[in-house]
Amino acid sequence: MTIRTTTPEATESVGQRLGSACRGGELIGLVGDLGTGKTCMVRGVAAGLGIDPSRVSSPSFTLIGEHRGRLSLFHIDLYRLDNRPIDELWLREYLFGSGVAVVEWFDRLHEPVSKEQLRITLAYAGGDERIVSFAASGTRHRALLASLGTAGC
Repeated sequence: MTIRTTTPEATESVGQRLGSACRGGELIGLVGDLGTGKTCMVRGVAAGLGIDPSRVSSPSFTLIGEHRGRLSLFHIDLYRLDNRPIDELWLREYLFGSGVAVVEWFDRLHEPVSKEQLRITLAYAGGDERIVSFAASGTRHRALLASLGTAGC
């Protein structure tokens, strides 16, 4: 599925719909250049989980931001890391736990992470417009993507 957003608020709204549909154990990987809206998407997911989105910022210097809401949100940012195996980064408990893991720069993980994941690619489309593409694998994440539909995007 692919949609277009024209403002950061629209990107956050998509994330909020995703966060509202999460049930726990989701792995959401974000891919895109700097400034394409990855952190906007995470703020939206946070709002959908009942977390104040203003508390979410890029954790580039801390690797993981943990937030408590209806479910725990683990905001992981791999920008400053080279490709590394998951176990070398000590991420397994976050990626495969009962909370919601959202990973910016998901493509920097050294190995395929899981057969259960939702990969979101954000790209510039000119001006403030972004193309947001979704690829779900596994039953849980295909259901999560189906819950988005296309209404309101």
